[in-house]
Amino acid sequence: MPTHLAFLRAINLGAKRKFPKDAIKAACESAGFTDVETYINTGNVRVTSSLRARAKVEAALEDAFLETAGFEVPTIVFTQKEFAEIGADAEELYAERELSRHYILLLKEPAKDAAAVQALSTDDHRAVVRGRACHLLLGAGYEAGGVDPLKVEKLLGVATSRNHTVVTTLAKKWC
Repeated sequence: MPTHLAFLRAINLGAKRKFPKDAIKAACESAGFTDVETYINTGNVRVTSSLRARAKVEAALEDAFLETAGFEVPTIVFTQKEFAEIGADAEELYAERELSRHYILLLKEPAKDAAAVQALSTDDHRAVVRGRACHLLLGAGYEAGGVDPLKVEKLLGVATSRNHTVVTTLAKKWC
């Protein structure tokens, strides 16, 4: 049975969107997923299922999360192979130069306008779109300007962000 990696968007923000990892795990199991594992409390989940199509896995998880949490939880799913590639890209891009931050936006659908996103890059801050991931490579002084993650997400569509450490750790642990 295929293993899928799911990344939940906009949970554990403020008082109204609490969704602890134990509740996430229970929701996955009640929806028929097996071998469920979570990683830290930011909505990172590994599941096994007889479902093969990404859209079906996302829909089943989103339905289970709505039922359990009481609010919609956009969920972005990857196969182990897809996520291993994102992890490898993260390692490669991180090694290219000194960074203050490296965020990876995980995309529900392929980028709507990758060229427009990459055009936001400057000498110090780069946006690199590869597949269903956008790497924000932020140099020194990123707090004062550079590639705006919110603007990037508007150009890309539904996404959730993880940092370099989380992505590379999960690629090694789960792929």
